Amino acid sequence: MKRKVTLKQIAKELDVSISTVSKSLRDSSEISEDTRQKVQAFAKLYNYKPNLIALSLKNKKTKTIGIIIPEIVHHFFATVISGIEHVANENGYNVIVCLSDESFDKEVINMEMLANGSIDGFIMSLSKETQHKKDFHHITEVINQGMPVVMFDRVTNDILCDKVIIDDNLAAFEAVQSLIDNGFKKIALITTVDYVSVGKLRTEGYTKALHNNEIKLDENLILRIEDIDNCADQIENLIANNKVDAIFAVNELFAVTAIKAAGKLGLKVPEDIAVIGFTDGIISKYSSPSITTVSQNGIKMGAKAAKMLIERLESEDEEEEHYKTEVIETHLVVRESTPTL
Repeated sequence: MKRKVTLKQIAKELDVSISTVSKSLRDSSEISEDTRQKVQAFAKLYNYKPNLIALSLKNKKTKTIGIIIPEIVHHFFATVISGIEHVANENGYNVIVCLSDESFDKEVINMEMLANGSIDGFIMSLSKETQHKKDFHHITEVINQGMPVVMFDRVTNDILCDKVIIDDNLAAFEAVQSLIDNGFKKIALITTVDYVSVGKLRTEGYTKALHNNEIKLDENLILRIEDIDNCADQIENLIANNKVDAIFAVNELFAVTAIKAAGKLGLKVPEDIAVIGFTDGIISKYSSPSITTVSQNGIKMGAKAAKMLIERLESEDEEEEHYKTEVIETHLVVRESTPTL
């Protein structure tokens, strides 16, 4: 059985544009009879079967952007959506938001549904399960059909597309370094499992800071959380069984849970134990004590992602494949969960 080819591959083989291939397969009168027959014969030979994704090529705009995020409860993703929507609306685009709920299957279903002629392009952050599986076929197919994708926050190097990220490694390094500079030596890390890209990079930043300051890495002080909804007992055990003087948490949920666990164990924050989190959302601002945190600037990230996607959608160079990765700057917001840093 011959392997199915994509519109993009047919266009490359026949030295024509993707739009020409798409129109030829739909018997458009805009394309010469000779070209139509050549394209259709090639497509038949290589088992090409048109699907509805092709309807959203640049010659048929919907002026709608599809957004897929792993979760909605996380304040960071809400701010990213706000940034996307502001830029999209300014440029005459609407947005549709779908949740993957950290599920690979749901992410695939969402992409297939939205690519079915409903949108012009995607802005997305990968689900935890997609990163675990390392299966990105659904994204590759969409891109191969001529639909642009911009990834943000949780991205993969296995897909060639535009991306908007922060330097997670550097941000974590600087947060832990600030603790070390203020005399903290026994610093615990509460992170995600390594296949979640941002957790892995922030873990690397933590270990780099320890190494650069000749502090021995103690694996007992690293807690990798798989099930975020049931992490309280694990975090409490980490604090109870190790005499740590500070905690670096890779998100604000882990940070506020650590503060609660410390209080339960009779420890005061920041007098007995300092805590730094990540994201700078509502939880960090209004918890008691308020949480020192790395600011991700989700609004700026969303705005940049929307600009990149719209630029690509409105570019006249259909064959352009020079992809960019934009890095949004971060900074440490000092609050009550640490002594004055």
